[in-house]
Amino acid sequence: MEVPYHIAVIMDGNGRWARKRMLPRVVGHRQGAKRVKEILREAKRIGVGALTIFAFSTENWNRPKKEIEFIFSYLVKFLKSYQKEFIKKDIKFKAIGRRDRFSKEVIEEIKKTEDFTKDNKSFIFNVALDYGGKWDIVNATKKIAKKCITNSISDKDIDEELFNKHMSLGDIPAPDLLIRTSGEKRISNFLIWDLAYSEFYFTPIFWPEFDKEHLHKAIKSYSQRNRRFGAVQ
Repeated sequence: MEVPYHIAVIMDGNGRWARKRMLPRVVGHRQGAKRVKEILREAKRIGVGALTIFAFSTENWNRPKKEIEFIFSYLVKFLKSYQKEFIKKDIKFKAIGRRDRFSKEVIEEIKKTEDFTKDNKSFIFNVALDYGGKWDIVNATKKIAKKCITNSISDKDIDEELFNKHMSLGDIPAPDLLIRTSGEKRISNFLIWDLAYSEFYFTPIFWPEFDKEHLHKAIKSYSQRNRRFGAVQ
C-alpha cells in the first residue's frame, strides 16, 4: 500500500457527533482533539511525512463565543501537554493562518511550541488556525507586491514556484491526500492553492469517530488511484 507523504484533513462533525448523543458541542470538540492525537501518532508510525489539519477557519468566528473560547483554551492545553512528545518523536509543529485575532496566551503558546520544535525533521504537523484559502492567496500576493515595490524582485521573477514559497505551507510539498469527515463534499476554503492536484477522500464518519482504522481505509483508497497529473498513461 502506497503511503502519501502529506495528508490534509478537514475535521468535520464534532458538533453533530455531540448533538446525536444529546451532549454539549464542546464534548464533541474534546473528543475530536483526542482523535487528532491518535491520527497524528498513527500517521507518523506508518510513514506519513506531514499532516495538516483544519482546526479553525476564518469563518468559524461566527460560532457562539463560549464555543470559540473553549476551542482555544483546549488548544493551549493540547500544545502544553504534547510539547514533550513533539520533541521526543522529532515532530515539527507549525501553525498556519492569521494570528492577529488570537489572545496573547494563545499566540505565546503557539510560538513557544514552534520554537521548541523548529529543528525537528522526521515529521511535520501543521495546524490551520484562523485560516482561509482565499486569505492565504491574498496574503502571498501582498508579500510579493511589497518585494516588487522595494525592487527585491521584478515581475519577471514571479512564477508558480515563487508564489508557492510565499503561501502558508511554503516549501512543504502539497498534500497528496485530502480527507474530509462527516459526509460533506467540499473543501470549504481550505488550502485552495495547494489542493490543485490532491486526491480527495470523503467519508460520512464524524471526526470524533475517525480512528486509525478509518485512516488506513482512506490511505488504501488513495493507493489504488492513478495520479496522472494531466499526463496520458
